[in-house]
Order: sequence, then C-alpha cells, then structure tokens
Amino acid sequence: MAARLTSESSPGLLVPDRRISPLRAIAGRLLLAVSLLVIAAFVVYADRSGYRDVVERQLTLLDCFYYVTVSLTTTGYGDITPVTEGARLVNVLVITPMRVLFLIILVGTTLQVLAERSRQAIRVQRWRHAVRDHTIVVGYGTKGRSAVAAMLADGVEPTRIVVVDADPGLLSAASELGLVTLQGNATRSDVLKSAGAERAASIVVAVNRDDTAVLVTLTARELTTTAQVVASVRETENVHLLRRSGATSVVVSSETAGRLLGIATSAPSVVEVIEDLLTPEEGFAVSERDVEQSEVGADPKHVADIVLGVVRGGDLIRVGDERVDALEPGDRLLYVHTTNKE
Repeated sequence: MAARLTSESSPGLLVPDRRISPLRAIAGRLLLAVSLLVIAAFVVYADRSGYRDVVERQLTLLDCFYYVTVSLTTTGYGDITPVTEGARLVNVLVITPMRVLFLIILVGTTLQVLAERSRQAIRVQRWRHAVRDHTIVVGYGTKGRSAVAAMLADGVEPTRIVVVDADPGLLSAASELGLVTLQGNATRSDVLKSAGAERAASIVVAVNRDDTAVLVTLTARELTTTAQVVASVRETENVHLLRRSGATSVVVSSETAGRLLGIATSAPSVVEVIEDLLTPEEGFAVSERDVEQSEVGADPKHVADIVLGVVRGGDLIRVGDERVDALEPGDRLLYVHTTNKE
C-alpha cells in the first residue's frame, strides 16, 4: 500500500487534506465528458438524414455515437460526414465547441493529476527534511490511541507525533487531533522513511499482532540506530524476539493486564494507585528529570521527590542499589510527582 501524508498548511503536513481528491475530480470530469458524448450523439441522431455513411445507409443511434466519439476525440476516420448545410452548421456551432471542451477536459485532467502529484511529492519532501526528533506511532488502535493520549497529556505537541496506519478511518480520527497521519504498511521501509524514521526520537509499535510488531521493529532498526523503539506484544514468549529485533523497551499487554486483574482480587487499592500513576492528567505520575547540581553527592532517598530509580549511562538502577548511594552529574532521576490540574 502506498504511503500518503495528509497536509494542507505547512511542511509538517499537520492537518487533514480538505481539498477534493484527484480521483473524485477525475471522476467528475469523466462524467462531464461522457455527458458531452451523449448530448452530441443525440444532436447528430436528430439530424441523421444530413449525414452520409460510406455504405450510404441511414445512420443508427450506434452510428451517431461512433461519429461523435471519433469527432470529439479528433480521430476523424471520415467514413461518416455531414453533407447538408444544416448538418454542417450543427458541426460548426455544436460539435466543434464540444470537441474543444472535450479536449480541455482531457488535458485539464491530466495536468491536474500531474500537478497534484508534484505538489504532494514536494510537500512530503519538505516535511521529511524539516522534521526532527518526533515520535512515530505505528498502529492507532486501542494501544496506539492510549499512547498518543499519554504523550499529549505530558505536553508533547500534536505536530510532533506521526501516526502510521493502514485504516483511513483511524487516520481520520488522528487527524482531528492535529496529528500527522501517514497511510501505509509500516513493515515496509519506504513507509517508515516517509514518516521520517531516520530522524525520529522514538518509535512506538502498537500493532495488534506480535509477528507484525517484530517486522515493524526490524524495519525501524534498519533505518535508525538512535531512536527509542518501544513495542507492545501480547505474549511474554515473544519478548525476546522484539529484543533481538532491536526494541529498546517491550511492554507485554496481556501479562500486564493479567497481573493487575490478579492484584485487584486482593488489593484493589494497589491497582488504583498504578492506574493513577499511568494517568498523567491528575493525581500522581512517574517522570524523568536531570539531577540538579544541589543534589549531586546526595542519596536519592533524601531528595525532595520520591525517587524510584536512577538512569546512569543508559542503565536504570533502582533505589537501594549501592551503586546509586550518591548521585553523580549526568544522572537522571525517575521520580513520582503530583499532577493535579485545576
């Protein structure tokens, strides 16, 4: 399936395309061209006695359609010709203007298609050169929509999120939020290239099938070695496949849901807190920040925020590990904070 970015305003292609599609425009012009043929055929048929066939017989309705077809398309075989003054006058006043209009329709349609394709190619090319450090979300189903909602709630600009999906209906819903949309199969490298995968900061793989997730991750890793690739899988046994394919983080959706269901049977409040942490709009949230200069050398347990872990050299070290008894410059803190919004 060919990739298609929707755009109208800027090189970022940020909103749905509100213009009439080329296919609809072509269909309308073809309908007009056929209408001209039908009208011209009946005009000739009404004065069929003024025309002469090579076999010198009266024209049938099919003959009239044949005559106007070769006339309006300027083929002109000459086997049917107007012989009376009335028929020739009709050709001058009716058939010839229709022929010109018919040619304008054909040429105009061709030019419109070529111009639209050129504009589309230029917009996509400009957007691909301009976009940097954005997030690509592959799949806009339940998981993809939740991922986008979490990013938007964390303050990510909609124009920095590219949604890739094969379903036009889902892409339409994404466009209404101001997201960039790209229709296509993300297992193909040309689709991810169109989404700017080479310069993306992160790629979220939220497809419904684990095998598709592996293929998308492999394709993404072929295009970029720096982006964070976060993938969702349904089964735990497939986690190692995603890891080997190049996924930075893997979320097991079915296992996570199952664990929460099990915990809820004995400690429903724990599940409520976990859901609170995963909902950034209000309550508590887990975030990551750089260590402040005043915190260097301190034990993360004594920091004002509730610190869960320290990211050092790209590795997550949980609080309590002796390696992070003292914070160092360049560390990043994984901490809990309140997000109550009025």
